[in-house]
Amino acid sequence: MSVELVYREASKAPLAVDAREVKGLAEMVLAEEGIDRPCELSLSVVDDAEMAELNSELRGVDAPTDVLSIELERPDEDPQATHPCMLGDLVLDPAFIARQAKDFETTPADETRLLVIHGMLHLLGYDHGDPGDSARMGAVQQRLVERATEGRVEPFTLDAHTGEPRP
Repeated sequence: MSVELVYREASKAPLAVDAREVKGLAEMVLAEEGIDRPCELSLSVVDDAEMAELNSELRGVDAPTDVLSIELERPDEDPQATHPCMLGDLVLDPAFIARQAKDFETTPADETRLLVIHGMLHLLGYDHGDPGDSARMGAVQQRLVERATEGRVEPFTLDAHTGEPRP
């Protein structure tokens, strides 16, 4: 299994991890899920204004957020397919992520790792808004985040803004 990463940077704030690491995290998620099919992933790095616009358009929330996942195709939809799967787009806002990392007392790099994993799981069909899927997604995410951050990030701390458990 391999991931071809298409990278678009439209933010003055740099992403805290490089494209090679994002690709490695995406491949780790796919391996964990037993996906062998080659995949293409688009990564867009945007500023607060573009993220707020996308968040409003896609989710009806007129504010920036840390990550958005825009699913195109799931790799298991066509088991006979030989062409690469077009997973979709992960959209990350590094300025938002850096602020959030301070709230969660972690580093922007580790917060980015968590969000890439979280976003990839959404691209694979996980939905933490669904009670049955939430526990399953949480368990997979926790294993992967602990591996990617060498145990530095606790994926289920409370969100500093809402008081709700962190996704």
